[in-house]
Amino acid sequence: MSVAIVDDDPIVCSSIGTILTATGTTTVLWTAHDGAAAVREYAAHTPDVLLIDVQMPGMDGLDAAERILDGHPDARILILTTFADPDYIRRAVQLHTKGYLIKQDVASVIPAVQAVMAGQVVLGAEVLGQIAADGGHDGGRDMQVVEDERFSRLTERERDVVALVAEGCDNRQIAAELHLSEGTVRNRISDILAKTNIANRTKLAVEWLSCH
Repeated sequence: MSVAIVDDDPIVCSSIGTILTATGTTTVLWTAHDGAAAVREYAAHTPDVLLIDVQMPGMDGLDAAERILDGHPDARILILTTFADPDYIRRAVQLHTKGYLIKQDVASVIPAVQAVMAGQVVLGAEVLGQIAADGGHDGGRDMQVVEDERFSRLTERERDVVALVAEGCDNRQIAAELHLSEGTVRNRISDILAKTNIANRTKLAVEWLSCH
């Protein structure tokens, strides 16, 4: 698969590129160092996945992502930044980017890119935690939260499971918290995804947090 990397620090672009190409399954199609260049390059040479930072000189990464998605709605864009800012995260989700990662562990980029290629949305636990902490507020203005009818069909125990998924808990942590086996948790999550017609647990978490 081909990737493009956009970061205002050339060393970051080089480091991420080295990590990705070391797998032998990824090639770096191009790199850029600001949003405007990213928009131009994407139009000329479309990668399978675009990794882009947020804060850059001139056009930032989210503005660039919006422009790219306007022209290429199927673009797989993964935000990779040092900023777990609720406003940035909210906008990235609203733009329907394919994920938001914090640059704490660059090794996580490889599984994230693979997940995006497989059609998944990738949000790290820290990002989900920020969404949860910011839930119910929008720039200081109270948001009107309406229960999604998909969740109204869930049992109380299923709702407990979803709430823990939205907090970024893995199956082991959910099992310990609710005194269930990990197998039961896996089955419950499968049932919940089927009932709500939501594709995966990350989208489940985002949808739950958006209305609670």
